[in-house]
Amino acid sequence: MIARAESGEVRDGMAEFDVAEVARDVSELYEPLAEDKGLTLAVEANQPAALKGNRELVSQALANLVDNAIKYAAPEANGAPVPAAGGGGRPGILVKASADKDQVVLTVSDHGPGIPEGDRSRVVDRFVRLEQSRSQPGSGLGLSLVSAVARLHGGELRLEDNAPGLRARIALPRAAMPQQAA
Repeated sequence: MIARAESGEVRDGMAEFDVAEVARDVSELYEPLAEDKGLTLAVEANQPAALKGNRELVSQALANLVDNAIKYAAPEANGAPVPAAGGGGRPGILVKASADKDQVVLTVSDHGPGIPEGDRSRVVDRFVRLEQSRSQPGSGLGLSLVSAVARLHGGELRLEDNAPGLRARIALPRAAMPQQAA
């Protein structure tokens, strides 16, 4: 899937779709898994956010971010409870979809251990796994795919501090990408 995104071969399959609907669908799919781990998963995607792109790849990219948030925003980290935002309740994951006239933004925020600022640029490389993630299942390809999907759509993936935790932000331009010459 990463190779397909990086090669641009999926550009022919781009169509207009609602990213807010994708955010709701992915959240609904992952909510039981989050609950099984003692986490809350909330979604803020009330306004339509139209984008011309590849729905399958954008959905997979968002699913990768939510899956990572569930993996690493465990209710207990090193034996100590991880507080939710605001100091009370269970740990949480927030999935947001928003749009303005120029771009669509998908954000997944959690309250896990986060990614140290010095490692954020390299975790999007293929097969890179940080030492603290070695005990979790994975291949080190999830963020690589998210980054490739963002680039395919002319956007970017940004990994930011959520104090505590991580905020992964995919910003995509609303305009369609130009077709590449064959």
